[in-house]
Amino acid sequence: MKLNFSTKQLFKYLHLIISLVVVFWLISLFEIYQIYTSQEVTISAWNFVANYFLNDFLTVAILAILIFPIYFLTALISKRLGVIIVQIIFVLVTLIQFSLVKYSLATLLFLGADILGYSYSDIYITTASSGATSIASLIPFLVLPIVLIVLRYLITNYFKNTGVLLFLGVLLLSLVGAKLALPNTFDTDHKNKLYFFVEDIIRYQVEKSLTNVKNFANRDDYPLLRPSSEIKDVLSPFFNTSDSIQGPNIVILMIEGLGGEFVGNHAYAGFTPYLDSLIPKSLYWENFVSNSGRTFGVYPSLLASLPYGDNGFMQMEKLPSHISLISVLKANGYTTSYYSGGRSSFDRKINFFEDNGIDFVVDEGNFGPGYARTQATSEGFSWGYPDGELYRKILASLNGLQQPRLDIVLTISNHEPFKFPNKSLFLKRVDSIFSTPKISSEEKKILKPHKEILASLMYTDYAIKNFIEAYKKRPDYKHTIFIITGDHRLIPIPQKDKLCRFHVPMIIYSPMLKRTKRFKSISSHWDIAPSLMSFLEHNYPLLELEEVAWMSNGLDTVAAFRNIHKIPLMRTKGGIHDYIYKDYFYSRGKLYKIKEDFNVYNVSDKQLLKEVVDSLNAFKKLNAYVTKKNKIYPEALNIYKKSTIVFSDEEIATIQELTSGLSFDETFNVAKKVAFEGDYKTARLLCNYILSEIPNHADARILKGRTYAWENNFKQAELELQNVLKRVPYYDEVYLALIDLYWWMHQDEKSISIAKKAYKNNLKNPNISFKLAKAYQRMNDLKQATKLMDSILQIYPENQNYITFKQSLKQ
Repeated sequence: MKLNFSTKQLFKYLHLIISLVVVFWLISLFEIYQIYTSQEVTISAWNFVANYFLNDFLTVAILAILIFPIYFLTALISKRLGVIIVQIIFVLVTLIQFSLVKYSLATLLFLGADILGYSYSDIYITTASSGATSIASLIPFLVLPIVLIVLRYLITNYFKNTGVLLFLGVLLLSLVGAKLALPNTFDTDHKNKLYFFVEDIIRYQVEKSLTNVKNFANRDDYPLLRPSSEIKDVLSPFFNTSDSIQGPNIVILMIEGLGGEFVGNHAYAGFTPYLDSLIPKSLYWENFVSNSGRTFGVYPSLLASLPYGDNGFMQMEKLPSHISLISVLKANGYTTSYYSGGRSSFDRKINFFEDNGIDFVVDEGNFGPGYARTQATSEGFSWGYPDGELYRKILASLNGLQQPRLDIVLTISNHEPFKFPNKSLFLKRVDSIFSTPKISSEEKKILKPHKEILASLMYTDYAIKNFIEAYKKRPDYKHTIFIITGDHRLIPIPQKDKLCRFHVPMIIYSPMLKRTKRFKSISSHWDIAPSLMSFLEHNYPLLELEEVAWMSNGLDTVAAFRNIHKIPLMRTKGGIHDYIYKDYFYSRGKLYKIKEDFNVYNVSDKQLLKEVVDSLNAFKKLNAYVTKKNKIYPEALNIYKKSTIVFSDEEIATIQELTSGLSFDETFNVAKKVAFEGDYKTARLLCNYILSEIPNHADARILKGRTYAWENNFKQAELELQNVLKRVPYYDEVYLALIDLYWWMHQDEKSISIAKKAYKNNLKNPNISFKLAKAYQRMNDLKQATKLMDSILQIYPENQNYITFKQSLKQ
């Protein structure tokens, strides 16, 4: 076959390349403008533009090489087809690049391999919270493809070939010159977002293959396992303890976005007056770090001192055997609860809690009446309930719960889109702080564009104050310990350095404290569970933990600045690139010295850098081994672990056959179908499959309970349905199922009791009233039954079932 590819076609390809370069530059100018108008920038705009433009050109040059074979082959078929195919590819590339830039501007992070750690549902929720789905935000996605096409037309018709070659030649020489003379041009901070995205995913996959489970075939030990006696009890010297109680109540407040800079005497302090007032009355670690840059990492780190896995511990499909504050304290008589105004399914939190056998989970799905949700955005998004409502719900829920208690709380108000009650009031309070000399003029310049966020922070602080002050009126306050920390530093306010994202306060406040202290020594969320368990074991009648598998030996209570820990940090779900080693901080190839005030500065020491990198790589191998081979804590020793559903090979084959390509909601519909056909065993199998991934899928649990009732296994049915009622006390379907069950069991008194509980919870489902009337009928209380039917028929006068039943009461 004769090759028909001319110089003219080559230049058409170069025209496409130049048009993409220019569009990338336009996107970069948009990004630079946004950065300069919203952040404090130390380098000149010209340096910014030069760095961005060269990185854009490098990305397009690589794309040009990779895509050329596609253009060449399609152009052989049709000259026009080759141009059209490449133009379509470049339009898609442009849209992806702009999306990545928008993400970076919103989160102050580059999107990379961390996208692999999120479900579609989590991505949608995160995107919706930033308001990124507004109509105005979609305009650039329509304009940029048009700009790309127009540019290609103009270049083709008005640029000479010599001009094209000269333009590309100058850029190539600039690229080579920058690479040789200015290597910092290609640092991560300046990289093209698309380049980083692809590079990071490739790096992640390569790193993942190097720590593949096959590489540990000859290893079968538990490297984290050690006697609990090795964990020193460092908290007892600060507490008055009492043998008269089984153990103190523990309240853990994980405050969304609470960075260390905003508390105490740090740079942006003044917006958390109540927390600041607690510091002199507490144990306070001012140089404390979260082990992750997002909320997904706080639960396993703080509650169980666990490694990360590939994308975060909670993201693993089957969690390795481990122990936690939840499982161990529950085994010692504690009532364990989790409270949040948001979704417990987000980031698979509910899976982690289920695995640890938590007693109660209160999230946005079971607040009930009398609580006001956070105001929705213009797109209809709301995270759930604001902090003030959350604390009200907690205080209302505590009465009647058996003591001692472990209460775990995650707040959500200090998060995009920063919607919270009485916003105008807190904005005025922010203005009043700006009018004082507490904040320097330089700090005001940085903070003023973020008044809404600071107002949110003040609301969060105010809600904490109301909660703790109300808690003080409770009789159990005198033996309660409050642990207050941030999940990570809030995102939108510019960060002074890469360590800043992890810097959070750590406060232990309690009426049981006999002395207070401030600590400059560095500790992390990994250190909380080991120290807390050691303290409880040494002072209260708990079952002794013979062996533990914590990632840390506990909190450092030395007042002076130092670091005795090795702390790998997972900024996002895309891998571990940050590390605190001695008094150094490593981040993506760069090494920084940590100063006593927790600021950092760049250092150049190749030998030290190698030592740090080798140490981090050793951790990565350990992390991969213990999580992939289930070698954290032996199953045989784990008396605290809740048994999980294990599917046989035959069951897995059945599940795959019936659910291939189906969502979980579609799978539930299949489960209903086979249940109605009388195949209860398969229906329960599919329900268990759904629940293994979505433990709070109430409908699957209800269907499972009903199948037991249909088999006349009433005892098991009642256990299942009462479990659902505990989880979702404001869902009418569970009440209907229980009333049906007690009807079949001829326990009409229980039917009436369940119906009355539904009424108490403000559930006005007419079917509940109807079934209650039938229960009264069977008990020969026709007066009550008639009264109920009269009230139903006032609302539904045309319902023939209700009319017929009412008539039967008169016969």
